[in-house]
Amino acid sequence: RRKVKMSLKGKMVRQVAIKSNGDVFHEIFRHRPHHISNMSPDNIQGCDLHQGNWGTVGSVVFWNYTHDGKKKVAKEIIQAIDEENKSVTYKVIEGDLMQLYKTFIIIVHVDTKGENNLVNWTFDYEKLNERVEDPNTLMDFCIAVTKDIETHHLK
Repeated sequence: RRKVKMSLKGKMVRQVAIKSNGDVFHEIFRHRPHHISNMSPDNIQGCDLHQGNWGTVGSVVFWNYTHDGKKKVAKEIIQAIDEENKSVTYKVIEGDLMQLYKTFIIIVHVDTKGENNLVNWTFDYEKLNERVEDPNTLMDFCIAVTKDIETHHLK
């Protein structure tokens, strides 16, 4: 009998409909991620620019956040920005996630076609080993941040 090797690569996608302006949402993730801590303070404690300029490919941002009740950090490089499709691609290069994943890419894409604005979160990742769980709670975290930003803008 051959042992079936579990794939360590994974992809997870979730969508959230938002009532607030999708263009504003994209603009926040592109140009003003450092404002998210004001909108979702329980989840995001800070976002600092370590290299480059806000909203440009190749820039490096450093996040302080609370996930699963623990204070964590992530250093991410902005890999791609697509203005037409309103998406920003972040690649995690340092921090807590790197203890579990060989690669972790986060794409936040806002779909403003039609009645509802949809925020799409995509995780593209490769686990270090089979014991690493899928990043479900991290996706829940991103959805919570999305809802906090929406609530902030509907005030």
